[in-house]
Amino acid sequence: MSARTRVWPGIPYPLGATWDGKGVNFALFSAHAEKVELCLFDSSGQREIERLVLAENTDQIWHGYVPGLWPGALYGYRVSGPYEPQIGHRFNHHKLLLDPYAKQFYGSLHLRDEHCGYQVGHRDADLSFDTRDSARDMLKCVVVDTRYNWEGDRSPDGPWSRTLIYETHVRGFTIRHEGVPHHLRGTFAGLAHPEVIKYLQSLGITAIELMPVHAFVDDRFLTDRGLRNYWGYNTLCFFAPETRYLSGGDLVEFKTMVKRLHDAGIEVLLDVVYNHTAEGDQMGPTLSFKGIDNASYYRLLPHDRRHYINDTGCGNTLNLMHPRVLQMVMDSLRYWVNEMHVDGFRFDLAVTLGREEYGYDRAGGFFDAIRQDPAMSRVKVIAEPWDIGPGGYQLGSFPAGTTEWNDRFRDTVRRFWRGDDGMLSKLAPNLLASSDLFEHDCRRPWATVNYIASHDGFTLADLVSYNERHNEANGEQNRDGHPSNFSNNHGVEGLTTDPGIRQIRLRQRRNMLATVLLAQGTPMLLAGDEFGRSQQGNNNAYCQDNEINWLNWDNPTPDEREFLDFVRRLINLRRDHPVLRRPRFMHGLQASKTTGLRDVDWISPGGSTMSDYHWQEPKARCFGLLLAGDAGEHFTADGYPETDDALLIIFNAGPATTPFRMPSVRGAGHWRCLLDTTQPQLASGELLLDNGGEFQMESWAVTVFALVMTDTD
Repeated sequence: MSARTRVWPGIPYPLGATWDGKGVNFALFSAHAEKVELCLFDSSGQREIERLVLAENTDQIWHGYVPGLWPGALYGYRVSGPYEPQIGHRFNHHKLLLDPYAKQFYGSLHLRDEHCGYQVGHRDADLSFDTRDSARDMLKCVVVDTRYNWEGDRSPDGPWSRTLIYETHVRGFTIRHEGVPHHLRGTFAGLAHPEVIKYLQSLGITAIELMPVHAFVDDRFLTDRGLRNYWGYNTLCFFAPETRYLSGGDLVEFKTMVKRLHDAGIEVLLDVVYNHTAEGDQMGPTLSFKGIDNASYYRLLPHDRRHYINDTGCGNTLNLMHPRVLQMVMDSLRYWVNEMHVDGFRFDLAVTLGREEYGYDRAGGFFDAIRQDPAMSRVKVIAEPWDIGPGGYQLGSFPAGTTEWNDRFRDTVRRFWRGDDGMLSKLAPNLLASSDLFEHDCRRPWATVNYIASHDGFTLADLVSYNERHNEANGEQNRDGHPSNFSNNHGVEGLTTDPGIRQIRLRQRRNMLATVLLAQGTPMLLAGDEFGRSQQGNNNAYCQDNEINWLNWDNPTPDEREFLDFVRRLINLRRDHPVLRRPRFMHGLQASKTTGLRDVDWISPGGSTMSDYHWQEPKARCFGLLLAGDAGEHFTADGYPETDDALLIIFNAGPATTPFRMPSVRGAGHWRCLLDTTQPQLASGELLLDNGGEFQMESWAVTVFALVMTDTD
């Protein structure tokens, strides 16, 4: 045996393949394996050149050190043990397995029958045993050198109160961008291109949230239909970036993207999927975890361990109650923070992550691990607060330090602008950061992530253009996707040349985005909503790697250019007025020393504080939100007092113009209009109203006024 292939004992930590400058240490957890073999491949990844037994097992970690092995080496594992699905074991040494801690993969994976541990089509289904070797058509793990020159890199570390999240997809965002060189489009390098970063800066966003970039798999039922898993919620490995997003196949590309975005003052957040994996249920492939230690990595039904608990709807549920599985997730998160310098995470189906034996627990092991971890305690943590398991809807029930996607805000705002009855009392708490849900445990207003559209559902443009979903291209007879969208096509389903309908659609888009950006909390914008991106009515475009999902940057119409300018004005308005992003919940209790106004008040069209009658009137569509800029104690991140003008935001979701009397405030000179969704080009201050004067509030509109005091007039 040569010096290079002699396997030394090595050490059990860290897990994965670790190069130390002289060789590589390999460490793999498996509590139930009987034998672990390390398989090395030639540079093509097609020929297995050596198979080395990892004979050492310390605390259920199989380990060995291979001297003389260098970064770039390709490897995988074969793990032997019992094949007894009835008790949870699915070992099959004929299947090449991926290292759960692999940092990079080589090749591409197209699922075949050979990737299954059982014989596909056998009468015994998954109880049968397949002896075909899967190595040739399997991805290969790559030994990597993680060193990178981060000199000068510094996270923007933006405060939550100033955060504006921009949700986008690495491929879809740049694949049609003419300013990005063709060979870089759809990649991390494309996202780091100066033209792209300049656009993000001009828009005014502070954090970009990337849909899944962990290595993932195209589901076989999709590829059989000529489709792909475009969204990426089908994770194969929690450490390796998806190879299709690497233009040059090097990890440096991701790090360079992060560094350039940081230089531009933009944080990088990752949408991560630790609730399930790409291996599916008992009929799914054996690619990694299932063949390494199925009974440890997955939650299995207690009285039928052949089958998986499926709280995710994706076939399996990762077992975060197992300490080694929880360790893997935490090691992954620390890796992306410490080695890749990302600034936070959005946890897909986060309720699953908090499930214990007895159900969801916001004081569960995963959340405890997050809160005490030195790396994770300093980054942004966002939860998707639901899954499909028992008690799976947990909006507002996450622990301190967590923000949450607020779908109640989304649906309430949609229904209000659709013109549904009885929405005033439902909308009001959402405009004030939903304190009824989020004020517990000393959480702050930014705990709610407010949005009108996300990757999952209609885009903003489709929300005002379609009454029904149109998912036929997905090949599921239009049965997939959520049936309730609270949308309004305003008279015609889909595209129209009718100028009246086109104008009301534009106005409603302005109204809904204004509601998001003028509300307390953390706003989120879906990429492309700022210039009319459409998915042709598809509200579940997870499998469409084509023009349905790709952003179209070509020659926007004059209306869309005007809309983009309006969105920039709206974002700047939020940035310039701290009263729109208060660090504490407001309850109308604190008063301004200057004007006597309460920190927050609700104004009826008659100019007075709203009564129970106004709140309970089902046909009421118009009201005002009055925010006193100098009421209460508010401070900047540097500790300086932060005051602002009093702002009056008037909403009218009714079909008729409504006379609205401006509040009469002591010491005030007049009200200055800052923004009007019916006149998107109206300059700030172009419209002035007397203190206590009457204003004709247009139908389907949002208008923002600032109070000008007499001595500053």
